[in-house]
Amino acid sequence: MMPRWLRRLWSSATGRFGLIAVAVIAVVAIIAQFWTPFDPREADVRGRWAAPGWPHLLGTDGTGRDILSLIMAGTRTTAFVSIGAGIVATIVGIALAALGALTFRWMRETVAVLVDILIAFPVLIIAMMISSVWGGSLWVVIWAVGIGFGVNIARVTRPELRRVQRSDFVLAGRASGLTAAQNLVRHLLPNVAPVFIVQLSWSMAVAVLAEAGLSYLGFGASVTEPSWGILLSDLQRYISIHPLSVIWPGLAITITVLALNLLGDALREATDPTLQHRSAETHTPAVVA
Repeated sequence: MMPRWLRRLWSSATGRFGLIAVAVIAVVAIIAQFWTPFDPREADVRGRWAAPGWPHLLGTDGTGRDILSLIMAGTRTTAFVSIGAGIVATIVGIALAALGALTFRWMRETVAVLVDILIAFPVLIIAMMISSVWGGSLWVVIWAVGIGFGVNIARVTRPELRRVQRSDFVLAGRASGLTAAQNLVRHLLPNVAPVFIVQLSWSMAVAVLAEAGLSYLGFGASVTEPSWGILLSDLQRYISIHPLSVIWPGLAITITVLALNLLGDALREATDPTLQHRSAETHTPAVVA
C-alpha cells in the first residue's frame, strides 16, 4: 500500500513534476558514475561544434567534447553538492533550533543572537570568502551553503519547536518519563517536519545554484571536475556563434532548481495536517436546508 502522504503528493501536479524530475536527476547521476555516451574529458578537435544529432545528441563544444556526456557527468557533482549541503544544513539547523528552543534561557538568548548575526551574511559571499583563503572546491560550497541554510532552518524551526513544546502530548510524554532527546525525536521533530522540509528543499536548490555560480566564477569545482557551472562558463564565450550549446547546461540548472523547490512545497502540503484540514473545509460543499 502506498503511504497516504505519498498518494497526496502524487495527486498534486507540482508534486508529480518535482518527484519525477528529482528521480530522473538521481538516476542520471547514478548512471553517470559508471557510464556516459563519451568520455567527458576526451577532446576531438575534428568534431568540435557538431550540431545536435547522432551520435552527439546535444552536439559538441569547442574542443569536441560531447555536451550530453558533460551534462551527465555534471549531474554527479550537482547531486553530491546538494545532498552534502542538505546533510550539513540538517545537522546545523536541528542542533541550533534545539539549543534555541529546549535549553536554559541564557542559552536560548545566546543562540537567538548568534542566528541573527550569522543570517546577515549572504551564503554566496561566505563561500567566496572561504574559497579565497582555502581555494575553490566542492567542499567549500557544501560547508558554506550547509551552514548558511542551517542557520535559516534554525531560525524558522525554533519558534515552531517552542510552540509544539507547549502541546499536551509533549507534556504527557515528559510526564511519562521521556527524556528531552526522546521527546525531540518522537514528538517535536515530526510535528515541525513540514516547515523543515520546505527549508531543506530550498537549501538543496540554492546549493545547486551556488555550485553552478561559484564554479562559473572560478570559486567552486576545479577545472578537472565536471560541473554545469564550468561548462556554462566555457560555452558562454561563444553564445553569439553557437547559442544552442549554452541552452543545455542552463536548462539542466533551471529544471533541477525548479524541481527541488516544487517538490519541497508539495511535500509540505502532503505532510502538514493543518493544510489538509483547511483544504478539506474549503472543498466541503455547504448543506442547504
